[in-house]
Amino acid sequence: MNKINHPGSSSEILVRRLSRYASLNQSELEVLRAIAPLQESLAPGSELLAEGELMDNSRVMLSGWACRTRMLADGRRQIFEFIMPGDLYGLCHRPQAIALTNTVTLTNAVIGDASILSDAILHKAAKYPNLVDACYISASYSEAWLLNQLLRAGRQSAYERVAHLILELHYRLSLVGLANGKSFSLPLTQEVLADALGLSIVHLNRTLQQLRREGMISFKSSVMHLLKPEALKEAGDFRMPVVTAHRQGNAEHAA
Repeated sequence: MNKINHPGSSSEILVRRLSRYASLNQSELEVLRAIAPLQESLAPGSELLAEGELMDNSRVMLSGWACRTRMLADGRRQIFEFIMPGDLYGLCHRPQAIALTNTVTLTNAVIGDASILSDAILHKAAKYPNLVDACYISASYSEAWLLNQLLRAGRQSAYERVAHLILELHYRLSLVGLANGKSFSLPLTQEVLADALGLSIVHLNRTLQQLRREGMISFKSSVMHLLKPEALKEAGDFRMPVVTAHRQGNAEHAA
């Protein structure tokens, strides 16, 4: 890991994320803005959490991508969930919680020490009630992504899986202002996408080519363009998650 400066990596991305779930007051915003980048550049393949490790070190992804993953004995890999800018990890409400998967970076990444946030919501909840609400809603979204993964792997065809995942990633990046209209940066290899979707690289490539031929997407220089988003939603049977009866309208509107 190399020591570098990260002028573009700040806790404002977490402010944008959590502010969509609750109306944070000034003291709650100050907690989030006190989160600073750790002065290290993490290379792809860096381990953030090991399976079985105690989850007592709360962090936030400020830039870059990571994933929760498990390896089989023969080297096959299953990716369960992507960790993207604005996502928290290493924070769990279970007492003495341990990590159930390995968490590793997929790209160059910058992380922030979110221990001040975990202290606020676990030990000072009465002082920061809206922040607590926002973190619980954020955790509910993480559950929604895992359920989406189960749906894709268990019931959808390759064509449906790819369409569904593309839309989910676009939705998630929209929540933190990292989608440019119908386009977003997707700095992942086809091997990574295949491991997330339970497909061979060849099958994934054929499916992406089919979506291109049908005019659904354009994917060039690691930028994904949604050319026919409504048709893609129908193809993937994608629905934006609803995790609470309150405040959800803001998140849906943002996408």
